[in-house]
Amino acid sequence: MELSQLRTLIHVAELGSLSKAADQMHVAQPALSRQIRMLEAELGIRLFARHGRGMLLTDQGRDVLGHAMRVMAELDEIMAQTSEAEAPLTGRIAIGMPPTVADIISVPLVTAFETAHPRVMLRLVSAYTGHLLDWLHRGEIDLAILYDPQSARSLRSQPLLHETLFLIGPPGAGLSNERDVPFAQLAGKRLLLPSPQHGLRIIVERCAAEAGIALDVAVEADSFATLKGLVRHGKGWTILPRAPIHEDIESGRLTAAALRNPAPVRHLVLSYPADRPVSRLARFAGEAVTGIVEDMVEHAVWAGELPAE
Repeated sequence: MELSQLRTLIHVAELGSLSKAADQMHVAQPALSRQIRMLEAELGIRLFARHGRGMLLTDQGRDVLGHAMRVMAELDEIMAQTSEAEAPLTGRIAIGMPPTVADIISVPLVTAFETAHPRVMLRLVSAYTGHLLDWLHRGEIDLAILYDPQSARSLRSQPLLHETLFLIGPPGAGLSNERDVPFAQLAGKRLLLPSPQHGLRIIVERCAAEAGIALDVAVEADSFATLKGLVRHGKGWTILPRAPIHEDIESGRLTAAALRNPAPVRHLVLSYPADRPVSRLARFAGEAVTGIVEDMVEHAVWAGELPAE
């Protein structure tokens, strides 16, 4: 088994196509195809299912891919540890985050990598916490920003932010950052919320029970963009963090007010797998994310409380 075969496996799996991988790696397609066949022959399994639109990993192929990515990450770490401490890092890193977080930090995070480590291949993965946990355990992503994850010994986690959730209404709804809304006033409002499997919905339902009201949920949508668009067009009200929609609020496309008695809060953490060492790239990514969150809280872009030192 050769490192070039593992690199080919990773590229073909990510791109889903031998021809695309050949273009990206600047290697002839027949050579890549031969490397995949040799790797499959050595392992005695099929790594990919071939079809007219490209290459799709088999279940066994996904398992091998996780190991291959860890091997390459370890090699990148060897190179990083033996290079000068201040030298720009190279390699690849995958960072997972929920959609609402991705909308806030993607640009400053990419900027941080461009400034400090411009040769790093950065992959940003946007998904809900359940999917991110699975990919983190499989080794498909190197670290993840998670909302209210279940405690797991398989993760090393550190708190990032206790995030305040807001009632979001259409233009002219009369909501204001200067005037909190008692949670009980949501009774009878036409609400647009994520499905019950979503962590945010669980928090909202818990607050409703504490306030002694029943929620009138007219539409369930697990898409942040869909919820925002529906509210903007006057189809109802929702509950979201303010940070990813602060531009809509500033422009008057949406209105927002904090909720109280009780105030819905989500706990945001930064997590790494506990079964493998944290690479220098992953440490840099974690430090960059932490700095971005702290800066946004300080400038009142992201509403919430930073964890105590």
